[in-house]
Amino acid sequence: MVLRTAGGRLSLVVFLWSVAVVLGQNGWSVTYTKKSICTLKGSTVDLSCSYTYPSWHKVTTTFWFTKKYAVENYVNLRNDPDYKGRVMYHSDKMNGHTLTITDLRESDSATYKFRFITDQTGGKHTGDPGVTLSVTDLQVKVTTTWWSTTLTCSTTCTLTGNPAYTWYRNSKIVQGASSPSYSVYFQTEDSFYCAVKGINSPAVSVEGHSYFHVTYTHQRICTLNGSSVDISCSYTYPSGHTVSETIWYTKGKLNEAPQILSPGYGGRVVYLGNMQSDSILRITDLREEDSAEYKFRFRTDQTTWEPTFPGTTLTVTGLQVKVTPATVTEGQKVTLTCSTTCTLSDNPNATYIWYKNGHVTNQSISLFLNPVSSEDAGRYSCAVEGHEDLPSDEETLTVTCEDV
Repeated sequence: MVLRTAGGRLSLVVFLWSVAVVLGQNGWSVTYTKKSICTLKGSTVDLSCSYTYPSWHKVTTTFWFTKKYAVENYVNLRNDPDYKGRVMYHSDKMNGHTLTITDLRESDSATYKFRFITDQTGGKHTGDPGVTLSVTDLQVKVTTTWWSTTLTCSTTCTLTGNPAYTWYRNSKIVQGASSPSYSVYFQTEDSFYCAVKGINSPAVSVEGHSYFHVTYTHQRICTLNGSSVDISCSYTYPSGHTVSETIWYTKGKLNEAPQILSPGYGGRVVYLGNMQSDSILRITDLREEDSAEYKFRFRTDQTTWEPTFPGTTLTVTGLQVKVTPATVTEGQKVTLTCSTTCTLSDNPNATYIWYKNGHVTNQSISLFLNPVSSEDAGRYSCAVEGHEDLPSDEETLTVTCEDV
């Protein structure tokens, strides 16, 4: 009756309303919490979404991706070597899903999409357009007028969440929880840098490079126990000075005095570089107790200059085999993981060599035994590919028989 009395125009309205109800009840969708995120290199980010699907489907697979090589050839971020060891998935009972990426790099800048698959034929859906992630670093830009100098903590995109900026002068806070700009109304040879959530920019001198300045190549280095490392920097000084001595040292802990690392120190230290504008401290046969902050100072024919801003923080890590679960029963799924206390700087996507009773058995981040049997019992160790001479300690895997 309604269709007959309403005429063609009302019939069309009723039809469209019906379609909207069907789609609302049984449709596919992915809703992202944020469409774009800008965050800092070295930090951690969470990308989250919620999704819907027809009620008679059951979701069997969920994953995030940035790369698609062909039809149905999506690269799950967990399997992408560019993200090895840096990706975690979290899901909840309300069809929510979160991707966590740690130790962010500028190369992680991309569009991230969520995809899920159900148990029904054709039950596949990708959430478009995804989340655009931009990864940037901090840089201090210097603007000078005749009455003042303004320092600006600069990024290539606007950081998400309006974070607080902290300004340091010679490693001491001069302006905290404030704006990305800081003004100086006097001439000084002091160095300044900014920080956001514990991540620092390189330090700059207000007077520029005509004055004393040191720039470290890396803020942080993580490397293996027993390996070698190069800690490097470049430096400038006023014209007319000649460098007469260069010194590397570790920052003293608490009341301890700084430890000078002269060439030949302990037979493990070598100085490299041209001694006029750059220097490299090479330490061999590294030990975990070598973990420290390393700094550089130099002496000219006219003065000795020591920078007060942060140097390079070195972390020396060993390898450890972790067995999950701790108690292993025959028939279970067991995972052996080769872990470090930090991400290796020179090999963040390392491949690990696995040994059983001293013999090579596999190459992967983790070793999966599913199901485990009594034949899998033995002594397991791991090593980073290319550093097979620096294996972990052995971990004994004991497999108990399942109770009948």
